[in-house]
Amino acid sequence: MIKAGRHVIVEKPWFLGLLLAGLIGGVLALSLFLHIADNPVSCSFTGLGFRPQSKLQPSPIQLKALLHYATSPVVPQQSYAEISISLAILQRRSPCNFLVFGLGHDSLMWAAFNAAGTTLFLEEDPKWFHTVLQRAPDLRAHTVRYRTKMSEADELFSWYRSEPDCSTSKSQLRGNDKCKLALTGLPDEFYNTEWDLIMIDAPRGYFAEAPGRMGAIYSAAVMARNRKGLGATHVFLHDVDRKVEKMYAQEFLCMKYLVNGTGRLWHFQIPPASNATSSGTFC
Repeated sequence: MIKAGRHVIVEKPWFLGLLLAGLIGGVLALSLFLHIADNPVSCSFTGLGFRPQSKLQPSPIQLKALLHYATSPVVPQQSYAEISISLAILQRRSPCNFLVFGLGHDSLMWAAFNAAGTTLFLEEDPKWFHTVLQRAPDLRAHTVRYRTKMSEADELFSWYRSEPDCSTSKSQLRGNDKCKLALTGLPDEFYNTEWDLIMIDAPRGYFAEAPGRMGAIYSAAVMARNRKGLGATHVFLHDVDRKVEKMYAQEFLCMKYLVNGTGRLWHFQIPPASNATSSGTFC
């Protein structure tokens, strides 16, 4: 394991890189098969032969992901089993709106899995943001400024109950300056989009001055509850072996909505508040 700045780089055995590249290749093959099944006549006649329609071709981001994971000395932070849980939902819902907290070694993979949809990354560290975007400029990403610190996690957990603007009846994110757990100051795209899937694998939460994931977890719960479209919101939370992630997940994402999990990943399926039993609390 090699430490590069604040990020841990995991040196991979040769077969793991091939496994990840194969996983992405398998997704491409499945997408092609499903397209052909839905459109039996998928070739156009040109001259003396047939030419596949251009929409059957892999997207540039998918090709970049294949090349990256086949040749890169680093791998995503999540395990194959953890990634597979999210991939199963993406295969059912893509193209969809996919929000990912954090930029990292797995960003190209997530974007490739949802190539025909919208995948947006939120990153706290401006330097790391520019480093990743220099390597993968096609990624859609914004920087985010959190108003919380890990050292405040316990205090915020008790305080939010007495702050009316954090309550379920008034919960909103845009311009909600009174609730420190609400993410504010982001581009309109963040607030105007109904996110079908939300992956929380950032921000940092392993030292006192780090932002922690309190705001990301709370904001994901608010967006899921405020959903107007059909279906539930799928929220994936990583590092649930840590106290703060587990405590805030139980409070805001709700164990009754936990539908799957493996390793350090939990998968919640959260219905809109209009479809949930009203109790005055998130859970």
